Formats: sequence, C-alpha cells, structure tokens
Amino acid sequence: MNVDRSAALVTDVYIAMPSIAEKWYNFKRMQTAERINELLNRGVAEVIDRPHLQERLRLGKQLRLKYGIDPTGQQIHIGHAVPLRALRRFQDLGHTAILLIGDFTARIGDPSGRDITRPQLTAAQVKQNARTYTQQAFKILDKKRTEVRWNSEWLQKMKLPDVLAEAARISASWVYSHDTFRQRLQSGRALGFHELFYPMLQAYDSVALKADVEFGALDQKFNLLTGRELMKAHGLAPQDVVLTRYLIGTDGQKMGKSLNNFIALEEEPFEMFGKVMSMPDTVLRDYFELATDVPVADFDKMKWSGAEARNTKMFLARKIVEEYHGVPKSNAAMRKWEDFSKGSVDAGRVRLQDIPNSDLVGLLVVSKQAKSKSEAQRIIQQGGVKLNGLQAMNWKEKLSSGDAVTVGKKNRTFTIV
Repeated sequence: MNVDRSAALVTDVYIAMPSIAEKWYNFKRMQTAERINELLNRGVAEVIDRPHLQERLRLGKQLRLKYGIDPTGQQIHIGHAVPLRALRRFQDLGHTAILLIGDFTARIGDPSGRDITRPQLTAAQVKQNARTYTQQAFKILDKKRTEVRWNSEWLQKMKLPDVLAEAARISASWVYSHDTFRQRLQSGRALGFHELFYPMLQAYDSVALKADVEFGALDQKFNLLTGRELMKAHGLAPQDVVLTRYLIGTDGQKMGKSLNNFIALEEEPFEMFGKVMSMPDTVLRDYFELATDVPVADFDKMKWSGAEARNTKMFLARKIVEEYHGVPKSNAAMRKWEDFSKGSVDAGRVRLQDIPNSDLVGLLVVSKQAKSKSEAQRIIQQGGVKLNGLQAMNWKEKLSSGDAVTVGKKNRTFTIV
C-alpha cells in the first residue's frame, strides 16, 4: 500500500469517528431521556418542580432521595410500596435513598385525611411496630444505596426554644390552609393542637437530612410542600417532590392499614395470591403499573374485562407474589389457588374473596355457569337465579358469607364461604 493510499484511509477513519461518536452519544441521550421519562411518570401523580428535577437528572447529578414512613402498624403494604418502587428506579440510576422511619412523628400520627384525632402511640408501641420495617422495605430497595434514619435522632433532642424557633418559620395561614385542618374546624370536629405540629415536624426531617427530593403518596402533598417551605426558611435549596398515585385496596377504597383492605409485603404467598384474585377487574391496569415492573407496552396489550380478564389477573397475582416471595413460591401459590378454587366450586362452595366484585354476576362467571358477564346478567334478568330461596332480579346484588345461590333449571346451588 502506498503512502498516499494509507493517508487517505486514515483520513477517512478520522472523518468517520465523529459520526460514530455522535451516534453513540445520541443513543445514550435517548436512552437516558427514556429512563427519566419513566422515573417521572410511571405511578407518579405530580412532580414539583418537574423542570428542575428533570434537568438535574439529565445532567447526572447525584441526588439524596427521602421517603418517610410512620410505624403506626407493624406491616408495610403494597400501597406503601408504590413510592418505594419509585425510589428503587432512582437508585438503579445511582442515586441514594434515605428510608426515614418516623418513630417520633408516629407518636402524633399524620392527621392528613383523618376526620378524627388518631390515638397517640407510646414509644414502646412505635418501637414494636417498627421492628421489621427495614427488613420489609429491603424487599424493594437496594440496601447498598440506602441510608436508614430515625427522626427521633433530631426531634427527640429538640427543646422548647428549638420548637418555637421552627414554629416561627411557618405562618399560621400556611398551616390552616391544610384541607384536613380547615375542614375539621369548619365542621366543628375536634382538632388537637399537637396535630398542627405534625407537618412542621415532618418538614424538619428534610432540613435535618438536606434532602434533594422527597417521595410520598398524593395525600402527603401538604406535608412535603411544608418541607420545601421550611428548607427555604433555613436558607437551603428546597427539595423537589415526587407524589405517587394511590393504590386501591381490596374493598375498592384507597389502601390503608386502618381500613384493613391491604396486601402486606410479608403476607403468606397463598393469601397474597387470593387477595389479588378477589379484586375487581377495574383496578388491574393500575396494579400492573404501580405494583409490578412489567413494561407498560406489555400490559397495555392485555385484556381487562370479560373471560380473559381472569388470565390477566392470574398473571398479575403471580408477578406480585413473585416480587416478594420468589418464583417457586409464586408458582406453588397459583397451583394451590387453582386446586382450591376448582375443588370448592365443584363441591358447591365458593369463597367470597374469589368472586369478582362479590356480586351475582361474578359468581356465575367464576363458577362457570356463564361464559361472560353479559351472559350472567341475562340469566339473572330472565329469572334463572335464586338468592337464599328468593328470585334474584338485580344482577348487581352483593353477596355475603353464608348466602346460598341456586342457578338454572338443574338447581345448581352454591354456598358462599
């Protein structure tokens, strides 16, 4: 090869290199943009201040992410797991999570959304409740990228002059703008003075930790915004806020410990599987988005109603049990549930929690007396079903344990257990 030809080849490669580098850069930028989009949208109701947080993520800034949870009960449920899962996605990009156990604030109890004052817990009760909190949270969070803190570290040490100094940084008008406080006062319901301190104390946690971002469910918006206000009063950059969506409980209301409508992270696999299978079809998509890592593109293709919804629900139940107990126990729970359901239906016994919507239509579908909801409605409206010996005409009729339902000319009877 002559010198001129070699020089030409080197020049060609040199000219091509910027193009290859540019393509790689654009690919990585697109990949990063997609990851940021997922961080700020999947399961997220609102971000404050979105442009600011988006830019920090784009620039690759290492962030301190705070999520606080008060141990007012002994179990963390999959509703709590929604912000924890959001935290984990941030951790996977290299950010540090701070799991804050509100052992001090739990003694007051968050008043948000409460019509009445919570009973105050003792330090001993809080300690007992919090005993396994970190163990449960680490089912989701990356332990190596998580700091565990307790807000008694600083709140327990505060003296009255310190409390007054913090209270002076927040206006009364701000505190009374809280929906819960305002509604209780307007309706004449009791409002304990100690409850007014709760948002301030929770806000001080962000000051003590110098949080960059705080995560919480949508009902925590006021408390997290108070964190921003107090940080500004201390001359700190206000934390950005990521508010996650609610997960609906097994009874159709927002999931919560006080309503006993939750699925605990440490629930037995079979019980967890059964609770998912008992949920109404209308919440399936939300559960895929909020409680699993199944890609949105995959669950967008699934069927959410009709006979095929049962297969979708079984897949969801498997994924949720797998998340907290592993694949073998998830498969075992599915087999046990199938065997139990088949055996009980064949014997004329149907568990209330296995009936979609707990109504007559759900019973006819799950017991295979109808192929679809529309067919079940038609059978009922044509007088083909009796409830406790009386003809049932309302296909929305809710069932209870002990009910006896007779279907069709063969008088096939099912007892609800």
